[in-house]
Amino acid sequence: MRHNKKFNHLSRTASHRSAMLGNMACSLIMHKRITTTVAKAKALKQFIEPLITKSKNDTTNSRRVVFRSLQDKYAISELFQEISVKVADRPGGYTRIIKLGNRLGDNAEMCFIELVDYNENLAKEVGTKKRTRRSRRGSSKEQAVENTAAETSTEESAE
Repeated sequence: MRHNKKFNHLSRTASHRSAMLGNMACSLIMHKRITTTVAKAKALKQFIEPLITKSKNDTTNSRRVVFRSLQDKYAISELFQEISVKVADRPGGYTRIIKLGNRLGDNAEMCFIELVDYNENLAKEVGTKKRTRRSRRGSSKEQAVENTAAETSTEESAE
């Protein structure tokens, strides 16, 4: 029977898998984005999100629990000092997986896995509002509004 055997073993022994995921988690914490295969990224997501949640509460016990998985004091100090402050109000979903395509050598699916709050490019895109023009005839009203806005801004700057 296969009860409680849902996670991906990644064709590795338990010790190799835990060491690999710990190293990948340290790299993700230090660099904020890493490139890997989709299967490893999904396994890493399940591995690191509880650790980031644990880092929100900065106590000695939570540091020890996280250190048991990561084994890198520089990554732990980065996690507890910087990352936990940035994700303090986020209820979950600290990582994002972006698929890139297939690797040339073995055709494996590749992807980025990154911390959500550290992608400046995507944050700029979300902040700007896209403007679409539906028809050419309706643009005269938009130009009149833009002209009046420009005139008021130049009058305010002259004062």
